[in-house]
Amino acid sequence: QVQLVESGGGSVQAGGSLRLSCAASSPYTYSRYKMGWFRQAPGKEREGVAAIGVDGRTTYADSVKGRFTISTYNNLYLQMNSLKPEDTAMYYCAADPFPYLTLETRHYNYWGQGTQVTVSS
Repeated sequence: QVQLVESGGGSVQAGGSLRLSCAASSPYTYSRYKMGWFRQAPGKEREGVAAIGVDGRTTYADSVKGRFTISTYNNLYLQMNSLKPEDTAMYYCAADPFPYLTLETRHYNYWGQGTQVTVSS
């Protein structure tokens, strides 16, 4: 069983930056599981933001390309730059042992509780 805990959320003005972190219960998670960041705004479905495979390959949603960077180094990170009000959401990290790299939520079995990101204009 993999447990994930997110941190780093907060409130920021448009154009600002935040760095989210996700700590896994086992350090082996980062080398054996694909991991991703997802977000859910009120009244909307949860959507994939960025994902990273065990081989280091990454994939991003079009809406965040060039602004967000996913990485792993003893933790999972999401560096978010040039934030926009539409980035406001609860952000979740997720992990799954199957290596297929995707932003689809149904391909992830382990989820954290989320951290809130609020971007004001």
